[in-house]
Amino acid sequence: MTEPSAQPADPGSGQQPQEADRLRDILRAPGYLKVLAFSALIGIPVSLVAFWFLVGLHEVEHLLWVDLPQGLGRDAPPWWWPLPLLLVAGVVVGLVAAHLPGAGGHIPASGLHTGGTPPATLPGVLLAAAASLPFGAVLGPEAPLIALGGGLALLFRDLTRAPATPQTTALLGAAGAAAAIAAIFGNPLIAAVLLIEVAGVGGPQLFAVMLPALLSSGIGALVFTGFGRWTGLQTGSLSLSLPTPLPHLDAADVLWTIPIAIAIAVLLHPVLAAARRVAAYVSGGVIPRTVLCAVAAAACAALYALITGRTPADVALSGQATLGRLADDPHAWGVGALLAVLLLKGAAYTLCLGSLRGGPVFPALFLGAAAGALLAPLPGLGLVPAMAAGMAAATAGILRLPVSSVVLVVLLLGSSAMMPIVILAAVIAFVTTELLPLRPALPPSPRTENTAAR
Repeated sequence: MTEPSAQPADPGSGQQPQEADRLRDILRAPGYLKVLAFSALIGIPVSLVAFWFLVGLHEVEHLLWVDLPQGLGRDAPPWWWPLPLLLVAGVVVGLVAAHLPGAGGHIPASGLHTGGTPPATLPGVLLAAAASLPFGAVLGPEAPLIALGGGLALLFRDLTRAPATPQTTALLGAAGAAAAIAAIFGNPLIAAVLLIEVAGVGGPQLFAVMLPALLSSGIGALVFTGFGRWTGLQTGSLSLSLPTPLPHLDAADVLWTIPIAIAIAVLLHPVLAAARRVAAYVSGGVIPRTVLCAVAAAACAALYALITGRTPADVALSGQATLGRLADDPHAWGVGALLAVLLLKGAAYTLCLGSLRGGPVFPALFLGAAAGALLAPLPGLGLVPAMAAGMAAATAGILRLPVSSVVLVVLLLGSSAMMPIVILAAVIAFVTTELLPLRPALPPSPRTENTAAR
């Protein structure tokens, strides 16, 4: 697809601005319209694959953390349960990272990445994610889903022998990733917004990426929501059961949001810095050091269970299910349990970000919600506003994507009642994070570099 050139409009001619003219030229280009049509088509198979992949992860997680302990006569996993599971995860991910193309995907400490994933790397990405996520890694499925969707889109393009250009690779990669990631967030809008912001494009290119991503994820939404109803299976979509109607905001909620957002951003900044140092440490001996970090993360979950008497799953796993339980009954968590889960899940999160494979979003949401629940007793601060501000600040601080963080938290809350403090918290946390010292650089992954070069 070639982008026609556009001349600046005469300010006195009444014509549309130059950017609007360029956008119209892009939309009229036959190559772009073909990409748009192809994006609608690939949304169906990509969403089907993403649906069954998430179902598989959910079923394996339920088997390992619910069915097996109950089969042993226990209502909840014993304190030592994460140790053997994350040992397996560390061994498998270490072998994948050392020997398979693509090293099992991006290191989670590097954040989210868009673009077409080479299809040859997909087996390693799926295997590393399947070994990490249901076995107790403190990571979410969004990064593997982005890689899965982008890789499948390029695979389908190659199978249909469609022209392969840098532009179609970028557009189809974003469209496939959006279709896949919409399945876990349960909404095509957040998928499109997230992919747009991660891509970091602007001007007419913003819309050029947005339309295929939005169309593909919208088509995909019809597929994965329909399959969920038809089959009765679950993918583990993010949802909260907060008291309804949501309370009205007052001045105290808004004023408390400012120091809460700053504090969360300042406290989470060392988490990613330490995670990058963990990644640098792991690169010096991938297999044994990946195993060591995974077992150390398991030890955090085991220590939490010993200290609090609660399930080690509060610390292990992404926090997606635990976030729902926390929102449903926050008073079931004492101050000690909240402090312990923040400290030990934060430590396990740091270790997993630098060693295993997955995404950073879900644990950030949980840590922000737990911090909000802990701070809710502050004078004049409500529980729901505190959790909303905490989730927005934590997500924006970790991802450095303020718009996506706002959209995600508002959709998660199911209401726009908390939108003012969500926006305030996300912006303050983002600005605070940007003003803090730069995080250390990540080590290069030789197998990833070699695959990209090919």
